[in-house]
Amino acid sequence: MVLQQLSDQLLAPRYLWWLWDGFMVTIYISLLAIILSTLIGFLLAIVGQSRTLIIRVLVNSYIALFRNSPLLPQLFFWYFGVGNILPLDIKLWLFDEPQLELGFWVLKMPSFEFIMGLIALTFYSSAFIAQEFWAGILGVKRGQLDASLALGLSRWQGLCLIILPQALRIAFPPLVGQYMNIIKNSSLTMAIGVLELSYVSRQIETETLKTFQDFALATLLYIIAVIVVGMIGNFYYHKILIKGAR
Repeated sequence: MVLQQLSDQLLAPRYLWWLWDGFMVTIYISLLAIILSTLIGFLLAIVGQSRTLIIRVLVNSYIALFRNSPLLPQLFFWYFGVGNILPLDIKLWLFDEPQLELGFWVLKMPSFEFIMGLIALTFYSSAFIAQEFWAGILGVKRGQLDASLALGLSRWQGLCLIILPQALRIAFPPLVGQYMNIIKNSSLTMAIGVLELSYVSRQIETETLKTFQDFALATLLYIIAVIVVGMIGNFYYHKILIKGAR
């Protein structure tokens, strides 16, 4: 009797698979956003060192725009705003989730919601990551760049060969924190219909009414993902960046 009551409180296996599928979507969109936002943020930090005023103004404007506005309105902007601007044929093509056949491999286009969610998450996160890179660059003593110029290196050579390796070591711990935030912020993409972990959890809760069990497992999966990212970042920082600098 007790075992039967306990079994009734647990989620059915099919709902556990739903959670796993949603978790995989969360991982995919988070990893892609981490990679893309790191590339964009790094480029912004480099370009922001330009002596041209208009370039610095544009970079600062980009960072201010995305840092000082919430992610949720940005998601709505990309999904509803940009989605309405796109030609009808392109929208229908995206909503059909076209496939690209490469011999034995079939590449399936992500859903329109996934693409818009990824774009919004990338642009939003890249502004914060650019600031972390920027802080790392500013954390390196100015005299080192002057010394590189005195040795005959150009400004960009000194920046790339002398400043950036040290700036990366300074900026890496905060960067890991931003990567953790990307995983957590990915939950907001449920607002535009991305079938990630939070969205699936709401669907399961609606069907089963087992709110505690459902969201407890979802929360545990988020915690595991964030902890794994933190452990990987900590290992890379201490075993490779710091040890390699000695």
